[in-house]
Amino acid sequence: MDAVIDALPRYWSGFTMTLYLWVVAGVLSLIFGTVLAAFRVSPLKSLRVVGTIIVEAGRNTPLTLVFIFFVFILPAVGVILPLGTVPAIIALTCYTSAFVCEAVRSGINSVGVGQAEAARAIGLGSVQTLTNVVLPQALRSVVPPLINVLIALAKNTSVAAGFTVVELTATGRSLARDNPADVIWMLAGVAFFYLLITIPAGILAGYVERKVVFAR
Repeated sequence: MDAVIDALPRYWSGFTMTLYLWVVAGVLSLIFGTVLAAFRVSPLKSLRVVGTIIVEAGRNTPLTLVFIFFVFILPAVGVILPLGTVPAIIALTCYTSAFVCEAVRSGINSVGVGQAEAARAIGLGSVQTLTNVVLPQALRSVVPPLINVLIALAKNTSVAAGFTVVELTATGRSLARDNPADVIWMLAGVAFFYLLITIPAGILAGYVERKVVFAR
């Protein structure tokens, strides 16, 4: 236990990096995922096809392979990204955006068709109908599954440990190597810091879900 206390500064450094990856990739995923959802429900077939291809590729490709693509394959063909957090954020964003898209799309599909038809009847275009009428109504049912996607993202940041990013998992691995007699305590410390992210997010998801049910 004393080893864990002594290692708190290193834990904190890894935790802040994990938190940074989570927040930045989470915000970008929400933006790009919503755009992809708009593509998937667009009246234009070309946009629906593009959105479907991107989402299906993202959902069905292991996250490790996504990291390998941005860290090793792109540089091999001449596209050089800065080492460290940039490829990790891009990989996490590309992977998570597909799941955000499906959560948002399910919320959009839960809104009655009559709402969009009424909006078009008063002269609103497709984009205006989506942003001013459909999305605000869909948001109520979308928030809980989106929080679950973000919880998964927090845990997925651990993959970055294998690609030169010294986040929480990489820190725990280093501490376990430096303290072989306290490996269990070192890993327990890593789990504790992950729980600092996932448990509050889970509580928030439950709270929002209860409010949604009440509002309905």
